[in-house]
Amino acid sequence: MEKEIDEKKQGTSLVLEQKEQNTKKLFIESYGCAMNFSDSEIVASILTEQGYNTTQNLEEADLVLVNTCSIRDKAEQTVRKRLEKYNAVKRSINPGMKVGVLGCMAERLKSQFLEEEKIVDMVVGPDAYKDLPNLLQEVEEGRDAINVILSKDETYGDISPVRLQSNGINAFVSITRGCDNMCTFCVVPFTRGRERSREPQSILEEIKDLWERGFKEVCLLGQNVDSYLWYGGGLKKDFVNASEMQKE
Repeated sequence: MEKEIDEKKQGTSLVLEQKEQNTKKLFIESYGCAMNFSDSEIVASILTEQGYNTTQNLEEADLVLVNTCSIRDKAEQTVRKRLEKYNAVKRSINPGMKVGVLGCMAERLKSQFLEEEKIVDMVVGPDAYKDLPNLLQEVEEGRDAINVILSKDETYGDISPVRLQSNGINAFVSITRGCDNMCTFCVVPFTRGRERSREPQSILEEIKDLWERGFKEVCLLGQNVDSYLWYGGGLKKDFVNASEMQKE
């Protein structure tokens, strides 16, 4: 299901357990659907390994990321206002701060953000989060960084997401990414790519880990969870890795 997030949680800065050895500060906000909030947990997990702890204090952040939505105009306008806020802090308080846009707006408005408006240092699409360490290196070297390439097989099944601001009872588990429906009113196939399903063993392992940690409810997540289909990886409709029986 593409579950809606409570309006009160939109734009909430995310926090995870602090690691003593991590010295850099990450401020990350999410807007839009539950998939965006789930993706922010993946991003936080990746950046924890790069020496970042999360903070709710924007002014002290070394890196500010906003995970964005392109489905509704209101969400886009809210993100633009937040980008103005980030840049005001960067100009007046923390000139070393780096600002990045993640998610669907990154995919759709990449050239505007980096080349025309010049309001961010980094633009990262939904399938490029594993490239964040390389992109951050480019930014540290004084270059704008961008990766919005859509993948035919990325599901982040090999990354254990941190549980940000979890109640310890409910958790999202992503099982599909992208969409093949091509509805005339929807940008998802163009911002999140073609539909692909996550490897089933990694799903079971993540759910088992949640159970062992005391979680009671799992919400399966994706643009179309009811069309989950595993043929060994890649695009769902390519059938390249399907068995003969599955092809029939």
